[in-house]
Amino acid sequence: MNAYVGTPTSRVDGRAKVTGAAKYAGEFAADRLLHGFVVAATIPRGRIARLDTSEALRVEGVVDVLTHAHRPPLADKDEAWKDEVAPEKGSPFRPLYDDRINFNGQPIALVVAEDWETAKFAATRVRVEYDQEAFATDLESERGKAARVDQPHKPRGDAAAALTRAAVQHEADYVMPSEHHNPMELYATTAVWDGNGKLTVYDKTQGVQNVQKFLCSVFGRKRDDIRVVSPYVGGAFGSGLRPQYQVVLATLAAVALKRSVRVVLTRRQMYGLGYRPMTIEHVALGASPDGTLDAVTHEAIAVTSRFEDFSRNDTGWADQLYKSPNSRFSHKLVELDVSTPCDMRAPGAATGVCALECAMDELAVALKLDPIELRLKCYSERDQSEDLPYTSKQLRQCYARGAEAFGWDRRTPAPRSMHDGKDLVGWGMATGVWEALQMPVAVRIVLTANGHAEVSCAASDIGTGTYTIVAQVAADALGLPIENISVRLADSTLPQAPVEGGSWMAASSAHAVLGAAEDIRQELARLAKALPGSQLADLDATKVTLVDGMIASNDPNGAAVSIADVMRHSKLERIEKEKLNQFAEDKSHARNTHSAVFAEVKVDEQLGVIRVTRVVSAVAAGRILNTKTGRSQIMGGVVWGIGMALHEETMMDHRFGRIMNADIAEYHVPVNADIHDIDVIFVDEPDDRINRLGVKGLGEIGIVGVPAAIANAVYHATGKRVRRFPITLDKLLD
Repeated sequence: MNAYVGTPTSRVDGRAKVTGAAKYAGEFAADRLLHGFVVAATIPRGRIARLDTSEALRVEGVVDVLTHAHRPPLADKDEAWKDEVAPEKGSPFRPLYDDRINFNGQPIALVVAEDWETAKFAATRVRVEYDQEAFATDLESERGKAARVDQPHKPRGDAAAALTRAAVQHEADYVMPSEHHNPMELYATTAVWDGNGKLTVYDKTQGVQNVQKFLCSVFGRKRDDIRVVSPYVGGAFGSGLRPQYQVVLATLAAVALKRSVRVVLTRRQMYGLGYRPMTIEHVALGASPDGTLDAVTHEAIAVTSRFEDFSRNDTGWADQLYKSPNSRFSHKLVELDVSTPCDMRAPGAATGVCALECAMDELAVALKLDPIELRLKCYSERDQSEDLPYTSKQLRQCYARGAEAFGWDRRTPAPRSMHDGKDLVGWGMATGVWEALQMPVAVRIVLTANGHAEVSCAASDIGTGTYTIVAQVAADALGLPIENISVRLADSTLPQAPVEGGSWMAASSAHAVLGAAEDIRQELARLAKALPGSQLADLDATKVTLVDGMIASNDPNGAAVSIADVMRHSKLERIEKEKLNQFAEDKSHARNTHSAVFAEVKVDEQLGVIRVTRVVSAVAAGRILNTKTGRSQIMGGVVWGIGMALHEETMMDHRFGRIMNADIAEYHVPVNADIHDIDVIFVDEPDDRINRLGVKGLGEIGIVGVPAAIANAVYHATGKRVRRFPITLDKLLD
């Protein structure tokens, strides 16, 4: 029998997705289904002075219009509105709670009608008057009001003094704009009224049990009253970590009307939430003439809302990558009249490492060193912030493998020295780093006598391949063909799982599957020993393997018994085992994934148009469970990194506190024509310490370092250093 783990296995859910059989949150049917349409605030701060719904209610087909003054009860206390990934400080946003306006685009009413078109039309008939208050939405003009937040990074040495003494110094601001999530699937919820006060909520989310707990808390319900289901998610990467407001509105309307209600936000309405915060990254490096680092400082100043303190780890990555006796890091927040930011792929690292790696490239230029040579001179074998070794770190091999595949040795160092016809050619590189996290996950396996197994867990699959990974691991552990494995995910009634994020789900769920499968193996071995005349009667139950439908001895004699025979003799139709996988906390080692990213750009010398023609990403992430879906993860991260470097930017008109490009016509993301050759290399990285399979996550590492590699390549091509992202042609033509 073939082993599945480590092979390029196709997605087990692929057919359902490409044939349309897969259902998403806004596609589930329900009897007498109503549709809700959101009315959004048009000012960034103030109060509702008058809200007139009478004209909307007169539209034929409108059932009700919910507002803060007309709705079922909602929880009063802040704690009731905090989900498991909410910021620790602040008061979470409560839709339709009171007359307070906190940000432009805030939902202030929900029109509920027999069909979506009627609800949308009636929403234009809701009349609103405001008492507007002074507001601020511009980070740069409010920079002086930044307040420091606690971060886990310990300063080392005297960075300020060391910077002053350093023979070579570099100091600059790198400005990362706000970027909004634009997944293919719109934020959607179908709240099905099951009667007797019970609801089944189909929601676009990365954590069904998180949403279930949240809704029960907000609406004062028991856990059994609300079931949350999300079998398929059309893109998330942070946008679905927290319950978004449409799930509250759909549930609110279902409770009020005792009917099923669907709420799907429009693309424009999605810009009222779900974004990477704008950040000013100030990096200062001091070095000796030979390239060794004397000091590193990194300060991030980021946007948050007035009602919550959202922050992520932008700074401190240098301590995990580069040796320096002196370092200082800080993170500050500026409160603005905007919605709370949220996680977006590799939150903190995507922006913070971009600034760090651009600064390292500028330092290499000042020192007249090759960018790889500088990084190798400063290479750290330990996480300096905690003075810990790594469970594994094959970053040197990433540099070597990536450089070889890219042809880095053919690079000429002088800017504007490489050409392809009329195009300037630039080659740049950068380092990537992310955390290798693991979380408690429970899995239930039911093995039936006919040789099939069902694996179930409340974990979500946000498109990253969790269905497939779980099936692969289960197939190998149970000795069954993958076609005999069925996987159920993302139902709040299934065994516990955290939100899917942080690149922790593959490692976490795989080991829960292993644990449950091991319990089944031991149960089968115990039963096999009791068979009359069993060849396994005298064997240790821990020394057998499940393979090809047999319970086989690990000893050379090759004794084996059919699983079907064992279960039939024991009069069992099924064996069920559930395992909660809890990783022992090990503070003796740092756990990270690493990458080296190489990028080639071609720039039209007259027009300034930039094309990313080649990217090589060499990744060290432990054992790769599925080389096919793993490669797709890295490719997706690279494409997103190209978007960060050259395309994505949420543009705000600060006179009105309103987003100007709240659609995918004017909010630019890479399309097929922007993407050329992407080569993914997985560097062999055995790691017997991090977990039993040696697995690390792949979701985030693919994007980290990509924007910096492209920015560094643009400098090499043009001789112009752009520190304000995205790098658009106007910045090259100045």
